[in-house]
Amino acid sequence: MTFSSAGNYSLVTTLIFFGFVAVTLGGALIAALSRQMVRSVCGLAVSSLGLAGLYYLLASPFLALMHILIYVGAVCVVLMFALMLSEPQEQRRSKRGEALIAIGGLLIAGLFSVVLILLISATRWVPPAQQSGYSVQDLGRALLTRYGFAFELISVVLLLAILGALVIARSGRGSES
Repeated sequence: MTFSSAGNYSLVTTLIFFGFVAVTLGGALIAALSRQMVRSVCGLAVSSLGLAGLYYLLASPFLALMHILIYVGAVCVVLMFALMLSEPQEQRRSKRGEALIAIGGLLIAGLFSVVLILLISATRWVPPAQQSGYSVQDLGRALLTRYGFAFELISVVLLLAILGALVIARSGRGSES
């Protein structure tokens, strides 16, 4: 039994796709079901990395890299800073109603999945748009030459916002009302 190269390529692409889907869903489950916030943020980061892989498979490497930069590199890091700067709270353990909540959540997720699958199968998809003549290299060159000042100004504003948030969080920690 021999496989054609196109068949192998399709099989490998399908396996990679399902791998990224598994990483995305696994990270989302960790983020949603974890009782510790640090683990939830790590699950969010893993889920974002899987989603970036899906963007890359959709032939959008720039969007994949921006997703990693923004969600993993910025949002998850800011959430970790917020967790480190906040006061630790004691966790309450309530076993009452957890099984009912879990069953209800699974039923709602199943219903949502069925509705989503029906919507996807009934949708008439439009063909993809034609690619423009610009590439990621052209965008990078434009950001670092023509729009270099605006690019650096945005990075300075973001740095000042992070530093301001740290100063406010630090000063608010000592003064208890």
